[in-house]
Amino acid sequence: MAKTFGGVFTQQRPIPEAGIEAAVRVMRSGRLHRYNVLPGEVSEAALLEQDFAAWLGVPYCLATTSGGTAMQIALGAVELPRGAKVLTNAFTLSPVPGAIHQAGGVPVLVETTGELVIDIDDLAAKAEASGAKHLLLSHMRGHLADMEAITALCDRAGITMIEDCAHTMGAAWKGRKSGTFGKVACFSTQTYKHLNSGEGGFVTTGDAGVMARAIIRSGSYMLYDRHIAAPGADAFADARLDSPNCSSRMDNLRAAILRPQLAQLAADCEAWQTLYGVLEAELRKVPGLILRAIPNEETHVGSSIQFRAPNLTDDHVPVFVALAASRGVELKWFGSHEPHGYTSRHVSWRYVTEQALPRTDRVLSRLFDMRVPLTFSEADCRLIGAIVGDCLGEIAGSGKAPEEAR
Repeated sequence: MAKTFGGVFTQQRPIPEAGIEAAVRVMRSGRLHRYNVLPGEVSEAALLEQDFAAWLGVPYCLATTSGGTAMQIALGAVELPRGAKVLTNAFTLSPVPGAIHQAGGVPVLVETTGELVIDIDDLAAKAEASGAKHLLLSHMRGHLADMEAITALCDRAGITMIEDCAHTMGAAWKGRKSGTFGKVACFSTQTYKHLNSGEGGFVTTGDAGVMARAIIRSGSYMLYDRHIAAPGADAFADARLDSPNCSSRMDNLRAAILRPQLAQLAADCEAWQTLYGVLEAELRKVPGLILRAIPNEETHVGSSIQFRAPNLTDDHVPVFVALAASRGVELKWFGSHEPHGYTSRHVSWRYVTEQALPRTDRVLSRLFDMRVPLTFSEADCRLIGAIVGDCLGEIAGSGKAPEEAR
């Protein structure tokens, strides 16, 4: 009898009891808006920003409505000129080029390597050819490129780096946390990320001017003095008049839910690393699969896992996905010409000028992805890996046409 998995790839753990209690306190107060505080009271949103800044090791943090709005605010806060070109990964999710477009920039897509990170040689070539002075670097699916090399390249070329750390909260390169290499960093607390508030995000930076512009853009009006992880009043002298209001504030309810999760993030990252390691080991037993080798320099937090199956034919790829689904394993395929759910690739971003990306297309054509929620057990991960192997083996050994193998 074929193995099947009965779990749910989108099932997250409950919010910690401390978060539920804090959320109830906020609801009972009625003061959900971050600036609706009593005299002498500090809002949950301001406390969360202080906590997150301390965790990351930076002076300034702003909580926003989403990771996508965090990127839009960050691009505006670094004063991206309208119509300016912005370098970014070709392999990413649509909110990344979407943020560039919304901020008035023009995305320049950079090739992806077989290791699923930005191609640094192509980055250098396109930086020179385009004249772009901004890089929105997406640490897609939790994979870090050589951050020292990218930082050095940006320094030489006068490029401002904004890090998209939606998938790398807790990750590091040579012990230095993701989000501390660029001028600005953006994080997400959407349900499937490392902290869960349904929707939410952060902008972090060490630059007082950038943070002042970000806070005004987020919709502080003239209440910026109610932030803790923020620069002094002098930094707002011009920003308060020059920066447009985007009304993208995080509310106190979501902040209350997040603070206890942040306190347990280190333990959660270790748990993700364990589950990822078990699933990775199982998948490496499967003939014909290629997984990224995590560099020694990288501290990886795998809340999802990716593999390539280069020996599958074009016709058998959708059969493989459907067969795995019939046995309870949800695979996302990044090579499809049509977007599905949250998954898309550059050919479906029609607001971006069409660009030739043959290496990225080749990598994505056989790239598959799975979520690894903390509701999974190690036994679940072993079973999932075995099912993937069985499905791939069934297709490879069937000798049948795709419709028959289905």
